[in-house]
Amino acid sequence: MQMTNEQVQILHQVALRTLEHEAKTTQRVIDAIPAHNTGYKPDDASMCSLELAKHIAGAELAFLRGVVSGQFDFSESIPESLKTPSDVAKWYGAEVEKSLADLRALPTEKLAQIIDFRGVMQMPAVMWVDFALHHTIHHRGQLSAHLRAAGGKVPSIYGPTYEDRQAQKAASAT
Repeated sequence: MQMTNEQVQILHQVALRTLEHEAKTTQRVIDAIPAHNTGYKPDDASMCSLELAKHIAGAELAFLRGVVSGQFDFSESIPESLKTPSDVAKWYGAEVEKSLADLRALPTEKLAQIIDFRGVMQMPAVMWVDFALHHTIHHRGQLSAHLRAAGGKVPSIYGPTYEDRQAQKAASAT
């Protein structure tokens, strides 16, 4: 798929703004995993909450680093020192900030370069940022469904949560 420089630059700006917003939300959802129940999973076929959080963070960062380097390398793993949801959320937040800085610095030619994903898909680098976002949002939705069942609270994602509305009702009643 060939893209003009103008198309690449527009997609780049949109992707960066979206990534900045969505990364903060992802960090909040990961941090909301109840520390006392990180092993919760809704089904035997599912990842537990902490594994899913690590997958979300690790995969997104691998895609973003691949955009910067021009090729994907999924061999880099999450540091073994990350044992709690808070650890993962802090690490993810710091690493995504580094990736954002690297992405901002990429020249248009590099963003237009085709990157191959395991011989299955090939797209301009800039489009892989959007792909990474969709992957994260998909799994973040799964993780947010874990939270209440695991004894936690769902943070605001795209608007007030059930807990937010209940608190507002309680405040109005007093």
